[in-house]
Amino acid sequence: MELPDEVIGHILSRLGPARNMVIASATCKKWRDAWRNNLHTLTFNSNDWPLYHEFSTSRLEILITQTIFQTKGLQCLSIIMDDVDEFAAAPVIAWLMYTRENLQQLHYNVRTTPNINILEKCGRQKLEVLTLAHNTITGVEPSYQKFPCLRILSLSYVSISALDLSLLLTASPKIEKLTLVSLDVVMSDPQAMMELTSNSLKDIYVEAISLDKFILEADSLEKLHLKDCTLEVFELIGKGMLRFLKIDDVSVIHLDIGENAEHLEIVDVSNFTIMWAKFYHMISRSSKLRKLRLWGVVFDDEDEVVEIETISSCFPLLSHLALSYDLREAALHYGLQGSFVLENVIVLELGWTVISDLFSTWVSGLLERCPLLKKLVIHGLVSDTKTSEECHTLANFTSSIVNLMKKYVDVEVQFEYE
Repeated sequence: MELPDEVIGHILSRLGPARNMVIASATCKKWRDAWRNNLHTLTFNSNDWPLYHEFSTSRLEILITQTIFQTKGLQCLSIIMDDVDEFAAAPVIAWLMYTRENLQQLHYNVRTTPNINILEKCGRQKLEVLTLAHNTITGVEPSYQKFPCLRILSLSYVSISALDLSLLLTASPKIEKLTLVSLDVVMSDPQAMMELTSNSLKDIYVEAISLDKFILEADSLEKLHLKDCTLEVFELIGKGMLRFLKIDDVSVIHLDIGENAEHLEIVDVSNFTIMWAKFYHMISRSSKLRKLRLWGVVFDDEDEVVEIETISSCFPLLSHLALSYDLREAALHYGLQGSFVLENVIVLELGWTVISDLFSTWVSGLLERCPLLKKLVIHGLVSDTKTSEECHTLANFTSSIVNLMKKYVDVEVQFEYE
């Protein structure tokens, strides 16, 4: 039975690299016709084929041009030439102009000389996903460069002003996911400040960005992830829809998520200096919290500790608890004081930075307070050159855990050492 052209086009579109598609389309005339009329996805990636690196840029430009111009109605175009010399602007403009009428996804990482205005070529069309890398965006005009269908926007190593980024969000009224990685933020004001506003944004990921002040106003935001950022002030203004908060290796003096903690389900904080009392106050209304991870945290005040009894009382639905910080006598005492029970915790992750006998006591004390526990994961740092004292401590810890597990035979135990 012969396959319909639409099905063949779908099969070709799922073959990945453009080279694979071209080879497959040579099977017969019917497949060549499906290539021309029914192909909806085309991908050029310099990592997919070693010969890309041997071709001159002019030959690559011709190859890509000939391939694209053999198709009709492309919906997804991916051109990733991250480690290839700069292309001339003219052929790139030709690719975009030829495909833009039907294009729904554009993944574009091409350095060009001179730089071209991607937004100008793709605005007012059907574009739903736009991923840009190593480009410059200037002079955004939301009255002209509208993106009525854009849902996902990703900018990596892009030079853009804070104002233009704000205007770009204004021009994208349906945007739901925003990714910003290593932006070169052009500032007209001496204070490095960014203000972004979106009524539709649900998910934002920000990595490797340094600013004095970052204000995000997003009434529908559900997921916030900050990584490797240096910020003096970060403020989130919204209507309390936030469900996921992750902070990873971030330096921030003032962090404020406003009234957005009520619906939080996951809080994941790692490699972060916190004032526990202030941070706890910020998330204390999160009665729906199911996962709390405090990993490699450093307390701003040496006398501060994570009061697990308070965690137990404020987060009754908590099912996954992960803790790793520098244990001291005070931390052990206050962390385990009281008769609290973590009655819904089924996964417990505990880690150390410097192994000590306190850690074994802490693990034992927490296990006693988790009656429904199903899985225990122990994380540890083990140096390549261990002293005899460290080896002795680790041996004692291993023995104590083995004995402890005889008491908790229904608990799965995993060890992860770095």
